[in-house]
Amino acid sequence: MLSLDALGPEWDCPLGSKDLEEEEGPWGGGSGLPPPGCFPGTWRHDVGLDCKGSLEGAEARAWTVYYYSLLQSCLQQAGLPETQDRSHVPRTGCPGAEVTLCILGSPSTFLSVLLEGGVQSPGNMLLCLSPAWLTKVPAPGQPGEAILLVSKAVSFHPGGLTFLDDFVPPRRATYFLAGLGPGPGRGREAAELARDLTCPTGASAELARLLEDRLLTRRLLAQQGSVAVPATLAFTYKPPALLRGGDASPGLRLVELSGKEGQETLVKEEVGAFLHSEALGDALQVAVKLSGWRWRGQQALRLYPRVELGTVVDTVLALLEKLEEEESVLVEAVCPPARLPFPGSPPPGPGLAVRICAVVCRTQGDKPLLSKVVCSVGREDRPLRHQSALPQTLEAALAAVLALEAGLSSEQRGGRRARTDFLGVDFALTVAGRTLTPVALELNGCLCLEACGALEGLWARSAAAEEAAAAPLVETMLRSSARYLMEGKQLLLIGAGGVSKKFVWEAARDYGLKLHLVESDPNHFASQLVHTFIHFDVTEHRRDEENARLLAELVRARGLQLDGCFSYWDDCLVLTALLCQELGLPCSPPAAMRLAKQKSCTQLHLLRCHGPPWPAPSLHAVPCCPLESEADVEKAVHQVPLPGVMKLEFGAGAVGVRLVEDAPQCHEHFSRISRDLQGEADHPGIGLGWGNAMLLMEFVEGTEHDVDLVLFGGRLLAAFVSDNGPTRLPGFTETAACMPTGLAAEQEAQLVQAAFRCCLGCGLLDGVFNVELKLTAAGPKLIEINPRMGGFYLRDWILELYGVDLLLAAAMVACGLRPALPMRPRARGHLVGVMCLLSQHLQVLSSTASRESLQALHDQGLVRFNLLEEVLVPGEYEEPYCSVACTGSSLAEARLRLLGLCQGLGIDGPHYPVAYFLSHFK
Repeated sequence: MLSLDALGPEWDCPLGSKDLEEEEGPWGGGSGLPPPGCFPGTWRHDVGLDCKGSLEGAEARAWTVYYYSLLQSCLQQAGLPETQDRSHVPRTGCPGAEVTLCILGSPSTFLSVLLEGGVQSPGNMLLCLSPAWLTKVPAPGQPGEAILLVSKAVSFHPGGLTFLDDFVPPRRATYFLAGLGPGPGRGREAAELARDLTCPTGASAELARLLEDRLLTRRLLAQQGSVAVPATLAFTYKPPALLRGGDASPGLRLVELSGKEGQETLVKEEVGAFLHSEALGDALQVAVKLSGWRWRGQQALRLYPRVELGTVVDTVLALLEKLEEEESVLVEAVCPPARLPFPGSPPPGPGLAVRICAVVCRTQGDKPLLSKVVCSVGREDRPLRHQSALPQTLEAALAAVLALEAGLSSEQRGGRRARTDFLGVDFALTVAGRTLTPVALELNGCLCLEACGALEGLWARSAAAEEAAAAPLVETMLRSSARYLMEGKQLLLIGAGGVSKKFVWEAARDYGLKLHLVESDPNHFASQLVHTFIHFDVTEHRRDEENARLLAELVRARGLQLDGCFSYWDDCLVLTALLCQELGLPCSPPAAMRLAKQKSCTQLHLLRCHGPPWPAPSLHAVPCCPLESEADVEKAVHQVPLPGVMKLEFGAGAVGVRLVEDAPQCHEHFSRISRDLQGEADHPGIGLGWGNAMLLMEFVEGTEHDVDLVLFGGRLLAAFVSDNGPTRLPGFTETAACMPTGLAAEQEAQLVQAAFRCCLGCGLLDGVFNVELKLTAAGPKLIEINPRMGGFYLRDWILELYGVDLLLAAAMVACGLRPALPMRPRARGHLVGVMCLLSQHLQVLSSTASRESLQALHDQGLVRFNLLEEVLVPGEYEEPYCSVACTGSSLAEARLRLLGLCQGLGIDGPHYPVAYFLSHFK
């Protein structure tokens, strides 16, 4: 027997006005003094809870003290240290340039979010215990909107460390989440603070009013068709626009009332028809309750046997008198609890009622993600509510609904930046026919989150602890903060790139970036997609110093007020560093960019970096020799062990890279490249503007991997490891890849640290870098460093799996802002992909696997399709034409899906054995 407020007969609540109790505490709309303290503990009470420049009355002060004690009690029960008061030494920070995730509400409700935020973004997750600690000020140039400033808060750090801090000057919130309520008190104050902010807001009173209306959300869920809801008869008085008209919903009957009196006949007819309808199924009881924002959290209902028509009608008529506009009286089926048979045993006594509670978070691309499911178990003849039963783990599948607000105006949402970033969904577990069925009861804002946090608290000191329910929410808070910090930033971009970089222009528009482009091609399609287009020949890189000075003069002459300058195009990286130096903008030093750009210089420099500290970068470098003449080749074959690898010094895309077995092969390949690839016109975009010098390096056995790093101030903020399949020797064109890596955690850590140390060894301290390595029996060995964002499919895959945009991270670093990234990004699945080559797939790319067909599959969510070249024209020195990938909940599932797809489309074949290319991914 489980409706949302399932009560046995002895729990019947009289329906007098005094029995309609408000939620306890000011965040739910209550008022008055806090309840008597029941927090046994030895923490200090002489802490600085007063906020300078803001006075609290006695009642408000009492609530602030209450919530501080509640926080200490929560920390104590979790085995975490007491909050340290350091408010006597104000924090200065970097106003307007740092992430500030601010929560105003009960510590017990948001504790899981706060602790997770302290891990993912140390010192930037702030809890305000009083509205007086916050101030709204008008936003310059944005009429009707306000900036939220934090003067005092409890900051959260790794290990559960917390500090009571004052901020001078105040920190500007980049994300705000508040406990909300309809009545007077702090819930009302929080709602006012959350309204019409310039920063992203994870909830608003307007949205909560909609999403916590049982009738509205049940209708929304029922219309989806895939979510069961209890059979419900609703009498609604002057319903809101969202409930008027529309299609009928299965099991949900809505009766619109224009008045509250004289409805006896209508009510009797409707209730009678409902109680005898098949929609109630096996339910033996019905519950009568009030619905609407005003009744949120108030526990007034009556349970009746289904056969008692008269008493149900009388109760409905009594409740109609209490309705205000847009409120309802609900008569709903009480879902019979699931019973397990006990063959041959005596009756087991009272059955068990099971309440399932799920937390759904908004993730990258506004996709709902089921974060955690817990359940509460109790007797079927006793009420089973939040905070009155012990949560336990329950694995289940859930399809979440998070689309209601898409059609709402800014006013209806409570502000331009207000949206719902997480939901709690309550289910009852019942039996329909012979099927165990979860029935959705309601959506809520915080109760399910608190229940999941309570479960995590039970496991806090256990090795079995798993990902926090709040982890995806904190990641969303960080992602939203990054967008907020970057909105309106002016960036100079050097080099537009080709078709594989088309995502840049759409992303820039989405993030609100103002791009100014420097590009050699006056007819480049991107010239129409940027704020300023500067046509300038950047292909002759031996004149980069002179060109940097000329470009700096052009920027100043045009009066561009730049926040940053960056490039993702190989050819332009050194020029970009020189230009940043000329303009005084953040960037890694030009010398470091030159060192990383020239492959032999990278290896030879790192071979000399013996440390300390240890392990030194020299452990990962590979012996090599630069080649500029035939004489250099002759010298190199006696210095570098063969077989070896010959490649262009400044090359990209594995063009011209070849395995050489002996000295004649070395001379032959050098002559061939010297003849065929002399300048930029011979193969644009692979670095020939730097010349066609080559190098010979030792060939090392092992599996190949990419590590994409985000560095800021010499600190590693994030790393993403992917695995590459075996290549088609003697060439090294990429064939296949998977992400996340299938390596053991220790091997993954070795690769990340090797990549990080190699970047630091070259002086690359700030930026997004792609490092190619091989994992050998002797540990990671460096192939090369690409001092820019990873190419091909990497940005798309990382965004899809981790919700982290390397483009946005690179733009933030270029503006001198620390990227707002989770400390430990978690992959939400697996991707396995294969490259298509014109030399092998020209026929299928013109038929079964055409660009249009692959794009259609991508749009349907069946594949990830990344186009790397525009035209179907084979060349002697080829690069991949496109990447086709499949997702899966496991690496094996994604690999099998991809293999089946490639066989079906004709990508797999005797001369391009996809199964072999995927053989490393196990």
